[in-house]
Amino acid sequence: MMLANFPRLAMVLGLLVILTGTAFAQDETPEAKAAALVAKMTLTEKVGQVQSAAPAIPRLGVAAYDWWSEGLHGNARNGYATVFPQAIGLAASWDTQLLQEVGTTVSTEARAKFNAIGAGHDHGRYQGLTIWSPNINIFRDPRWGRGQETYGEDPFLAGRFAVAFIRGIQGDDPEHPRAVATPKHFVVHSGPEAGRHGFDVDVSPHDLEDTYLPAFRAAVTEGRAGSVMCAYNAIHGTPVCADGDLLTTRLRSDWGFRGYVVSDCDAIDDETRFHYFKPDNAQSSAVSILAGTDLDCGDAYADLLEAVKKGHVKESTIDTALTRLFAARYRLGEWGDGKSPYAGISMEQVDSAEHRQYALQAALESMVLLKNEHTTLPLPSGARIAVIGPNADTLGTLEANYHGTARAPVTPLTGLRQRFGADHVRYAQGAPPAEGVPIPIPETALRTTAGGSPGLAGEYFDNLDFSGKPALTRTDRVIDFDWDQVAPLGGPHAGRYAVRWSGEWLPPAAGDYTLAVHVDRCFDCSHQHDPVRLSIDGRQVLDDSGDDTHIQTLLHVTDRHPHAIRLEYVHRGQDQGVRLQWLVPAQAQLAQAQAAVRNADAIVAFVGLSPDVEGEELQIDVPGFNGGDRTDIGLPQAQQALLERAAASGKPLVVVLMSGSAVALNWAKQHAGAIVAAWYPGEEGGHAIAQVLAGDYNPGGRLPVTFYRSTRDLPPFVSYATQGRTYRYFTGTPLYPFGYGLSYTHFAYAEPQLSTKQLAAGRTLTLSAVVRNDGDRDGDEVVQVYLDAPDDASAPRHALVGFARVHLGAKESRRVSFELAPRQLSSVDAGGERAAKAGRYRVFVGGGQPGDSQGVTAEFTIDGQLALPK
Repeated sequence: MMLANFPRLAMVLGLLVILTGTAFAQDETPEAKAAALVAKMTLTEKVGQVQSAAPAIPRLGVAAYDWWSEGLHGNARNGYATVFPQAIGLAASWDTQLLQEVGTTVSTEARAKFNAIGAGHDHGRYQGLTIWSPNINIFRDPRWGRGQETYGEDPFLAGRFAVAFIRGIQGDDPEHPRAVATPKHFVVHSGPEAGRHGFDVDVSPHDLEDTYLPAFRAAVTEGRAGSVMCAYNAIHGTPVCADGDLLTTRLRSDWGFRGYVVSDCDAIDDETRFHYFKPDNAQSSAVSILAGTDLDCGDAYADLLEAVKKGHVKESTIDTALTRLFAARYRLGEWGDGKSPYAGISMEQVDSAEHRQYALQAALESMVLLKNEHTTLPLPSGARIAVIGPNADTLGTLEANYHGTARAPVTPLTGLRQRFGADHVRYAQGAPPAEGVPIPIPETALRTTAGGSPGLAGEYFDNLDFSGKPALTRTDRVIDFDWDQVAPLGGPHAGRYAVRWSGEWLPPAAGDYTLAVHVDRCFDCSHQHDPVRLSIDGRQVLDDSGDDTHIQTLLHVTDRHPHAIRLEYVHRGQDQGVRLQWLVPAQAQLAQAQAAVRNADAIVAFVGLSPDVEGEELQIDVPGFNGGDRTDIGLPQAQQALLERAAASGKPLVVVLMSGSAVALNWAKQHAGAIVAAWYPGEEGGHAIAQVLAGDYNPGGRLPVTFYRSTRDLPPFVSYATQGRTYRYFTGTPLYPFGYGLSYTHFAYAEPQLSTKQLAAGRTLTLSAVVRNDGDRDGDEVVQVYLDAPDDASAPRHALVGFARVHLGAKESRRVSFELAPRQLSSVDAGGERAAKAGRYRVFVGGGQPGDSQGVTAEFTIDGQLALPK
């Protein structure tokens, strides 16, 4: 048995080491080694080690280690990495093998960076092997800004992706994981962002067991996740990170979890400040570590010193938590014992050619074709294309949030130019993301000199005062850079540099313009931020020394004449990049789009959302958006006006939706020739979109969320009741249903077969059907299996119980089989009890939900009833 569950024995063994001088043999368990190490620590040292930024203990040979690392869709916030599509895009692939490859790539690149520093050395934030991903909360409402980080709205789909991703992160050897995965946020957490630090969820026992727990159960019982993150929210008045019923009874006793639990960042402090659960952090820390939260992301656990002295918690409870934590560090090989199978992973594997190919494959598989009327797509060879829209040429809509730095990102504009030829592509930005939200100034409004190239001339200095000769000069097409933990210059001072951009700014019309410089601020940094200065026609219009949050100015322009522009940026801290942005008179942008459309054969409009308007706890309050969440799920009005102006030309209109969530594209569904959901597609997104539009790749993705028609179709955002939301309980007519997606070919189904039509409760059912590609193109079909249970007021309308993405050549057919375990055939009653129940059931096998797609059905009966474990 594990010493983590026997703290007194662990202490005794540790004392024996101290008293006898006997060290544990090299083949002792990680728990035994951890217990022995913990026994040598003082209480002060112990308290330091249960905080995420754990300090070094030189006398014990313990290096400093920050437990906080991210890897949602690529190794994040630690320099260059392979940037995959955002998680919601990965979910649209419906490909578990792909998710495992993504997880493997993430942990391989994390291990490469860990190895570059070296085992036994200090590892700071984002440099470790404990990865706080995946986010497997249920995306219950499209208004939630962080839903983009999840695998969608279905608990079964989220669970299968969780297992695959965790297996990729951790590898095949539980005793030597490549990294540790941390599914989050346990549990029942999905907005609103405003008030999340003190939100109390009133969730029914049925919804908890039926919807919110299954993905976490799969992550633990099947994926064997080494860690779990507890959420900010409370459930029925008890903060989750202080809930022993969840963290000890459910997680450890019921599910057999043997890893460690980490709090969401500052969640322990939230128990005091926002939940008012305890009067001070000493008591909040005590109740949380007793409940089973082993590690505090934050510094509230510093008050465990006071908690022990006042008798709120025993020191042995801290020992239990530390034994779990250090056992994980031993398994990861942090001390470099020479046995690590990953010692040979090097920096050459970071964003390697192989990994970039994975990113392209992931982006291709994530594309969902929502409409294709009159075979608008693929675009004909040699077509002249007007590319318009705010998402056509921005870095943020490739990288999304919780991202690494893409070394060579390909925007849609770049991808289409490469595929169709630059001389066949006209471009106009056309609109901002939303009213009052600045966007990078496009290449069409910048040039190096009169008659020069699009963009600005960049001079890069390896000092902070622009002295001497620039170390590098180049033309930058746009000023839209992610330099998080990377630098445009090498050398000994790579992290300290200055850049001067100069050239001409070309306003498209007279009017009022907002010019803004956005500096991506370092999270949780105490230093002064990177300063910027902006001059127009030799007059300084912005001078920020690093104190301002919003760096912008309003200019009135009386004509379209070019204006000299100079931007100076000094990187002296840990800020993460810079963008030169604007807000433009609406009619001027629409006129530019109309001009681009004039001589085109087809229009491709890149519209949707951006990480500037949807995300985690954003400082935004404009029409349709608040605090990172949405108040309206429709397309922002400025973008809607752009689509309508473009469509008025009468030319074929292709709408490419780039977003982290569903958008109510009601007008586009009626008027556009084709619609493609491209999500936030990662570093290879531009190539993937171009291949789909050209017909080089046949899209096969499916929606992992319901696209509703209006915000009015949704229950209140603050309600966590499942009735009326997600495909499982929504009784209205969606714009596009969960599981939906088209192809350039056509698939048909036949010959459903069941292993039996009379099944004893608790037995497994085998189901199969023949799927055939009836078209003339090769393509991928996502075969989906839905279960309809006997009449039960609490049962979902349909429940996804199986899926497989299969590739079929033209005219090829294949029998696809599924094994439906008792849990997939079960249901949950009002009291939260799960059982396989007697009755007559129907299964549907097809390319989407019953009634929405081609497919076949079969019926069977379950005899008897069998209660299933929690």
